[in-house]
Amino acid sequence: MSLFRHSSFIMAAAATAVSAAGALTFARPLAAQQPTHPAPKAGQAPAGTRITFDDAIDVALKQNISVRQAQNNADLSDANVRQQKMQLLPDLRMSVSGADNVGRNFSQSDGAIVNQQTQSLSSGLSSSLTLFDGGKTRAAISSAQSSSNASENDLARAKQTAVFTVASDYVALMNQEEQLRVQEENLAAQQAQENLIHTFVDAGSRPISDLYQQQATVASAKLAIAQAKRAVELAKVDLIQALQLDPGGTYDFVAPVIATADTTKTYNLDDLLTRAYANRSDLDAQKARLAAAAQDVKSAAAAKLPTVSVTGGYSSAFSSASDIGFTDQLNQRRGGSIGLGVSIPIFDRGSASVAEQRAALAAQNSQLALDDQKQTIALEVRRAYLDQISAKEQLAAADAQLAAARQAVEMTEQRYQAGAATLVEVTQARAQQVQAASAVSTARYNLVLQQTVMSYYTGELDPAQVTLGAS
Repeated sequence: MSLFRHSSFIMAAAATAVSAAGALTFARPLAAQQPTHPAPKAGQAPAGTRITFDDAIDVALKQNISVRQAQNNADLSDANVRQQKMQLLPDLRMSVSGADNVGRNFSQSDGAIVNQQTQSLSSGLSSSLTLFDGGKTRAAISSAQSSSNASENDLARAKQTAVFTVASDYVALMNQEEQLRVQEENLAAQQAQENLIHTFVDAGSRPISDLYQQQATVASAKLAIAQAKRAVELAKVDLIQALQLDPGGTYDFVAPVIATADTTKTYNLDDLLTRAYANRSDLDAQKARLAAAAQDVKSAAAAKLPTVSVTGGYSSAFSSASDIGFTDQLNQRRGGSIGLGVSIPIFDRGSASVAEQRAALAAQNSQLALDDQKQTIALEVRRAYLDQISAKEQLAAADAQLAAARQAVEMTEQRYQAGAATLVEVTQARAQQVQAASAVSTARYNLVLQQTVMSYYTGELDPAQVTLGAS
């Protein structure tokens, strides 16, 4: 799902607003009524469930596939850290073996070769501990810890992305519902105009062609409503996908109360970049991967150094060929050993050198990935900064366009009623008003979302406290 879905609002609004006409007023506040029944906080909500914005955030953090995969990766990384740390401890092995021997053997009691069957049993404990391996184990532990830190940062970013996607989808749905309202008001105005023209035609003051033309305009307005309803349902599909809900269910997505768009707030690009470099968890994740790669280089280089280890063992045995009892044999044949071993690599067919070279190249790639990540973050922040400026300018222009369109409709209607204007002029004026009202709605919602966009791209978005329109 694209993180830049919010940028498609203008295109979607334009598609629904190009239809002809109606006299309308844009006075609906952005604040929506809160639900009276909270939605269940589960991924698979029952059909007909009312889902608030807060409930949707909670569901996304639990059900989003990317978040769940990131959580699993973090758990796997933690397990790898524990496994690497256990390499510092000695191991302990127990062995038990038994045999049934059949054949000719010398019997000390008989002083002759006899055929006999004997059973034997041996058991033992052994342990080994690496005292020195050139720092390979320590480097492996540090690498695993850095990888774990990277996974934790990936999880944090996945949560931010999940809630940002939900916020974008909610704003998109609210915008499409507003576009539907604009088209419904347009249809009502067109039908009222049709009734007025019908009266003029009956009175003989207007030609019948005006009535036919207006009837065609009404039909076009009905088509625009059908298209707007489809856009609303598609916006709901995006939310169902983001929340991993049952596609066959029916859900009532309740719009949150949205703070008024702040048209006076300004940002400084250098400050935004500084905040992004300090807070972006995906950048921290890449830094941790670079640290892990550096430790992998040390681990590979340690393979060229000697390894010192200490071993110890304890064992005992039993044989049925002896007349001594089982317990006594185990007691008499018990014994232990302890040893110190040094392994010096002399020729390994270049394995250590190749492994070190590969690790060094992987570290270089990690550094390149970090540089690319910084560049990507800077570009994302710059785009968000420019989008913020553009959103304010678009809202100001749309408000001015709507005010002018209202005056144009009013004047054109008066001229039409006085016989000084044609129905085509009235239709064109109303179409411009519909387009202007749609543009105002899109611009307002887009500006509200831009504030959440800014916190997402600077890495300051708190998944636990997401407020649309917050500064």
